[in-house]
Amino acid sequence: MGLFLGIDGGGTGCRARIVDDAGRTLGEGAAGPANVTTDSHGTCANILTATRQALPQGAEIAELQAVLGLAGANVRDSVARLLPGLPFARIRVVSDALTATRGALGAADGIVAAIGTGSVFSRQWRGEYCQVGGWGLVLGDEGSGGWIGRAILAHALRARDGLFTETDLTCDLIREHGGPDGVVAFARDARPTDFARLAPRVAASDDEAAHRVMAAAAEEVAAWIALLQPERPLPVVLLGGLGEQFARLLAPRWTIQPAMGTALDGAVALAREEAA
Repeated sequence: MGLFLGIDGGGTGCRARIVDDAGRTLGEGAAGPANVTTDSHGTCANILTATRQALPQGAEIAELQAVLGLAGANVRDSVARLLPGLPFARIRVVSDALTATRGALGAADGIVAAIGTGSVFSRQWRGEYCQVGGWGLVLGDEGSGGWIGRAILAHALRARDGLFTETDLTCDLIREHGGPDGVVAFARDARPTDFARLAPRVAASDDEAAHRVMAAAAEEVAAWIALLQPERPLPVVLLGGLGEQFARLLAPRWTIQPAMGTALDGAVALAREEAA
């Protein structure tokens, strides 16, 4: 009996599912973040933790044929550092955008915008897969939770300097961080997940500063989707923790449809196909 492992690993967590030849779920597990670019050692440990939780009684990790959909997997050097620590029978590491796209669209054509801690954009069209963005918060991740959190703190500091009008939200953020110096100290050491913790608050706020940041984030997301659209527009699926917010913001521009399945579904499907 073949054992197939699918991993969905992102900036906030890692999920594992093991299935048999017929696609029946034998076990599932979960662990901490799995962004291979920002922390390859931690990613490896979390993959193994989630896999052990999912492993059926009597089975061995070395039997598993695995497809790992991981944040940051588009950076080859990071993947190369990860592989020696994973003892699976067969391993294919792909971007979490690919597994999310496969899960969301099945075999159909469409565009997927995955917007959580980070962001990445992909298209499945005429049997081909294309991915853009996803370069991390320092150089990209436009419209993501990390991007939004960083943007609202930058806006708060600019408002304190007088470039924008200060609002209740910008004043609260500066006060909560112990003043402008505290905001700078936080940002100096913050990881994308730290910035992203501010995103739900911004997305749900009626504050003028929040509206400005969310409007800018929507334009960033829209630019990537527009880049991927062929002459005859494809439907768009918006995934991730901020997917619903952007679905509302972008609904007038394109046909927005729900996902058929999850990134974990996509990873498992690809794992079974690899062995076919």
